Amino acid sequence: MFIHSYRVAASLLLAAALPAACSPAADGIDPAGKTFDAVAPDEVVTLTGTEPFWNLVVDGQNGVWTTPDNQPGTQIAVTRFAGNNGLSFTGMLDGKSLTATLTPGECSDGMSDRRFPFVATIALGGETLAGCGYTTSQAPAGDDAP
Repeated sequence: MFIHSYRVAASLLLAAALPAACSPAADGIDPAGKTFDAVAPDEVVTLTGTEPFWNLVVDGQNGVWTTPDNQPGTQIAVTRFAGNNGLSFTGMLDGKSLTATLTPGECSDGMSDRRFPFVATIALGGETLAGCGYTTSQAPAGDDAP
């Protein structure tokens, strides 16, 4: 009985939160808005983070995930999705679900003078990693820019 009551309570809580979470005023996203097109499908997208260091380079439907312990990188197949406030790439890495998101906004890696044009977030299994991103046509600015 306790499990059933818990499920009902959780469902009601989720249902009560949905209208606020889905409204344009709550998150700045207009559900009827235009699909994000600031990054062309043929551009190479790089998402990078520090503490811990990680890097995901996406070229088409192929991604390469690197870390200091895995310099050659692990190749993964990714699927691209353009929402109305950014891009996401989904795939599997070492048996874990990976979702990478790229949204517009100035970003700093906290370790250099570079300023990146995108904010990057990686959800890998149960872990969330924050970082920055850039593309072949929208590179970082600053003294240490690649």
